Amino acid sequence: MNIVVLGPGAVGSLWAYKLKLAGHNVSVYSTQNNPTLSLALDELPSLSFENQATNRLAEADVLLITVKAWQVEAAIKPLIKHIDERCIVVFMHNGMGAVDTVAPLLERNPLVLATTTHGAYKPSREKVLHTGHGNTLLGGYNSKGSQCSFLAEVFNHALADCQWTENINLALWNKLAINCAINPLTSIEQCKNGELASEQYQEKLSQIIDEVCQVMHAEKLPITRDKLEQTVLQVIHATAENYSSMRQDVFYQRKTEIDFITGYLLASAKRYNISAPTNQALYDNIKTIENSWTQS
Repeated sequence: MNIVVLGPGAVGSLWAYKLKLAGHNVSVYSTQNNPTLSLALDELPSLSFENQATNRLAEADVLLITVKAWQVEAAIKPLIKHIDERCIVVFMHNGMGAVDTVAPLLERNPLVLATTTHGAYKPSREKVLHTGHGNTLLGGYNSKGSQCSFLAEVFNHALADCQWTENINLALWNKLAINCAINPLTSIEQCKNGELASEQYQEKLSQIIDEVCQVMHAEKLPITRDKLEQTVLQVIHATAENYSSMRQDVFYQRKTEIDFITGYLLASAKRYNISAPTNQALYDNIKTIENSWTQS
């Protein structure tokens, strides 16, 4: 297939490399103006990718968008005129809400949502490390996207385990719950994910999970509090040596995805008149940190 990866950061670079290794015709679209981009995965040799080639965009069967949630709208708008209406647009990023803004601009295209627990890290511009093996779920956002279940096999062949789900909303909320629990705390404490398993964080984690579970129940999602807590703790242990993406953003003083993670949760809680003071405090803390960079 002809595949373009928009936003070859850590996760985007991992998928670009794996999809090309699987035999697909893969190019990237990055903010760098170089006509080609070289990427090496772990100890594997470098592969070369065409970059910013609008002709490749026009020929794309799949456009995989892996930019940050807050970057989605600005990244996609200049490219829409080059995207064929048959191109399947796949959104893979942390958080929720970003796709709702751009969906009307792509109403003729099949739109697919994706969530992954694979871990990736870029120590340099041309090197990506696969830091944690996980799984990926795909599901349709609109009616045309719902007819694209074959994509799961394409993605699974490149990077297992990937499955199609008819309830992508539940999968996204589960990922949101994990992000609400791990990302703000690790960012504020500037710690690795695994450190959240220590006793000092258990009460805070429990409060976060309680609030998220209340909102998910209000959304009529089939989840139990025990199962949600078990999922969060499993990810903390499975990614113990990883730094969360939000922790990395805070460390390097970059804008975070807090508005599309905890912010999205708080907006949903407000709709249902649910109090979420612990998540609100974490949100306010991260926003204060972000504001301190712009004011200094």
